[in-house]
Amino acid sequence: MPKLQGRVVASGLGFPEGPIALPDGSVLFVEIAGRCLKRWLPSGDVKVVAELGGGPNGAAIGPDGHCYVCNNGGFSWRTDDGFTRPTGEASDYKGGSIQRVNLSTGKVEALYTHCDGVPLHGPNDIVFDSHGGFWFTDFGKKFADRLMLGALYYARTDGSFIRRAAFPLLTPNGVGLSPDERTLYVAETETSRLWSYPVIEPGQLQLQSFPSPNGGKLVAGLPGYQRFDSLAVEASGNICVATLVRGGISVFSPDGELIEFYEAPEGYCTNICFGGPSMRTAYITLSGYGQLFEAQWPRPGLRLVA
Repeated sequence: MPKLQGRVVASGLGFPEGPIALPDGSVLFVEIAGRCLKRWLPSGDVKVVAELGGGPNGAAIGPDGHCYVCNNGGFSWRTDDGFTRPTGEASDYKGGSIQRVNLSTGKVEALYTHCDGVPLHGPNDIVFDSHGGFWFTDFGKKFADRLMLGALYYARTDGSFIRRAAFPLLTPNGVGLSPDERTLYVAETETSRLWSYPVIEPGQLQLQSFPSPNGGKLVAGLPGYQRFDSLAVEASGNICVATLVRGGISVFSPDGELIEFYEAPEGYCTNICFGGPSMRTAYITLSGYGQLFEAQWPRPGLRLVA
């Protein structure tokens, strides 16, 4: 089992997630526990871009150059021997949202908090398509005595349109598009299952009927106790899923074959993005110990639209 080969480029972070590799070599990321958006610079400096509140989770750059953030509304936390993990909802939890951040000014605005009158519970991960809209997962929300079901949504950046495209999902987390944008992938955390959906048009998916529990086609899953987090897609179409508990990146072919697994230095390996001139530099969030990790990837990642 190969291990991730690379280096920690930033540490002491407040449960980092949502990395975005920018053309200038810097990396945007959120701190869920720190409730902010930050930027790591190749010099090693880390700067606050915006204070977001709640629980900023996934993030992506939109066609307007702004950063769009899935805010889960906030978690409660437990730390043992320097290792931090979420345990439930924040004491000030009031619901989730999609936020838009002006990277030049740091201005933050809530773009969506509801869909057809129903509150967003815990937006988690986001991906833009070439039409200028974005897909995002709503994880649901974990409380002391219940777990709310999640969903998959599509929305536009001007605040004019949001649609629930698939429901219910059980803790949907990572989301990504195939290189031709004809297939949408969603990873569920607690089931450690990767699902796919044919994209008919922006905001509309081809849903399977029963016995599919969520309208998707099962692509792959892992045996034993594993948990899936966020994901990224390679230029070849392979799906790279951040995997909790075992701790690392599981790489699946579109047909569901587990091609390889790269072991991470800790169990809370939560997200991966690709950057660099050849798109072969992977930035991986190691959230439990608050680190951003840089590694050379064996194949180029898919260049995301913006």
